[in-house]
Amino acid sequence: MKAWLWHQLDSLATTLARFGRAPIVTLLNVGVIGIALALPVGLYVALDNLRGVVRTLASDPQLSVFLALNAGPADAGKIEARLKQHAAVRDVRYVPRDQALKELKASTGLADVVDSLPSNPLPDAFVVQPRDAAPEALERLRDEVSGWPKVTHVQLDAAWARRLEAGLKVARLAVWLLATLFAFALVAVTFNTIRLQILTRREEIEVSKLIGATDSFIRRPFLYFGALQGLAGGIAAWAIIGASLQLLNHGLADLSRLYATQIELRHLGWEDSASLLLFSAGLGWFGAWLSVDQHLARIEPR
Repeated sequence: MKAWLWHQLDSLATTLARFGRAPIVTLLNVGVIGIALALPVGLYVALDNLRGVVRTLASDPQLSVFLALNAGPADAGKIEARLKQHAAVRDVRYVPRDQALKELKASTGLADVVDSLPSNPLPDAFVVQPRDAAPEALERLRDEVSGWPKVTHVQLDAAWARRLEAGLKVARLAVWLLATLFAFALVAVTFNTIRLQILTRREEIEVSKLIGATDSFIRRPFLYFGALQGLAGGIAAWAIIGASLQLLNHGLADLSRLYATQIELRHLGWEDSASLLLFSAGLGWFGAWLSVDQHLARIEPR
């Protein structure tokens, strides 16, 4: 066990020394890998932030039930009682047409225009809080209430959020496809880097085999090199995304003050960050293994 640990530490030290002997090439390779990983991961972060906003806005969906203009207080009372007795309804709030007109005047700043109207064009309405926020249950309740007498229209206020969520699912699929392509690029970069190292150290490898070195002993430093290079690329991608989010959040601070709300983009959590680093290190190791497995077998002592 001590000998095995010593070989592992020696291979790791040799790999780190090799990084130090070619700092420019190392930085360029790490930069290429970091940028390649930052693109799909950055899109993932953007979609994750947007999904959080959608969930916040759509967390409490509502149904707006608009009555006919000729509906009287008795009609409104019957519909209110029917809504309160409905098993799928959690809460009901009645909005008289006069109150709706006052809210319209206060919220739009068009008091003069509203006052010039010959009559109140707004109908009485109910704001309904459903018990079940599932899309199927909401649509079923909407269709049922739409058929009641004196009900002209039922609007599902969270419908746009569900459509946006469906669009986000397609976008996430596109992110995974893009991540797959860039993962292949990372493997290709590592493959070519290790291939060049094997060709450069061909004579050293031949001598090592002559004195009895096994393939696993020769392969180990190259695998460490690929894994560490991939890990460094993952750290670079994490740093690129973090710096980009800081710049964007600095710009969003002014927008937050204008809209009197908190708008802030969140970085990757620790689980996603660890997955990014493990994924990049694993891809680097895999690319190195492919390269060594293909080229090491062709080198035999003469």
